[in-house]
Amino acid sequence: MKSLYAATTLAAVLLVPAHSQPAKNPFLGRWDLTVTSPRGTANQWMEIVEKDGKLDGRIQPGGGAVRPVVAAKMDGSHLIITVTAAGKAPETTWDLTAEGDKVAGIQKRGDTSDSQIAGVRAPELKRPMPKAWSNPEPLFNGKDLSGWEPVNNPDRSKWVVQDGALYNQDRGSNIKTTRKFDDFQLHVEVNCPEHCNSGIYLRGRYEIQVGTEGGTQPSHEMGAVYGYYPAAVTMPLDSGNWQVFDITLVGRTVTVVRNGTKIHDNQEIPGITGGALDSREGEPGPIFFQGDHDGGMKYRNITISVPK
Repeated sequence: MKSLYAATTLAAVLLVPAHSQPAKNPFLGRWDLTVTSPRGTANQWMEIVEKDGKLDGRIQPGGGAVRPVVAAKMDGSHLIITVTAAGKAPETTWDLTAEGDKVAGIQKRGDTSDSQIAGVRAPELKRPMPKAWSNPEPLFNGKDLSGWEPVNNPDRSKWVVQDGALYNQDRGSNIKTTRKFDDFQLHVEVNCPEHCNSGIYLRGRYEIQVGTEGGTQPSHEMGAVYGYYPAAVTMPLDSGNWQVFDITLVGRTVTVVRNGTKIHDNQEIPGITGGALDSREGEPGPIFFQGDHDGGMKYRNITISVPK
């Protein structure tokens, strides 16, 4: 009886740590979100982390750059995030619940709560580098807009073909390929006039900045993975001259070479950037060029290779 009692006691002691360990917070990690309101739909992203026992995180709004949350806390099974503090506009908060790999909730602006939030856990997209690539295939024939279409209202598009280049005559619409791609190597030449702001979107979700936003934030400048990473090498803006970008995207890892200089080397892109067409990171997407900021931007010699 003594040995049986001892064994039972030992088993009970061994079970205590397992039961006493706190459950992992279900909100930790990265999430692809859609925020729907009477005013439309916004593609967004968030990352929630725990530091020194406290929750923290960052959010990618539908436009602009990724930014830290103001505050994050648990209220029972709900995650309450303060997205923006009260100022000229009311405070914006998110009230979220999680179930498995999905989150849902509401967005409140002051006393107004007419926006619904739905999201899924962002895929890791960890894939090996392809052993071989196809021969480069033209995405632009240099003659007309075959294979390309405006992203938004076609009546706002100012894109034309001029001297063998895609030319954005004035601020208007973005433009995208009618085809979608998963992993690829993209070659494109760009000519960005002085003070012009444009961008190359990979799968329609991740922006490589082209041009300048004024030079005050490196992660918003030429060659940056917009909002996340500035170019690793400082180079002249070289406005008004033709420049070459070679971009390799595999999963969510990107390598960017500008004018023969590697400015991103197998850099992981955490999530979508502002202006993304959608937040479905696990799906193929188009190549698109930003045209809704400034006119004057030109793109030419656009080719793509895909894994064999």
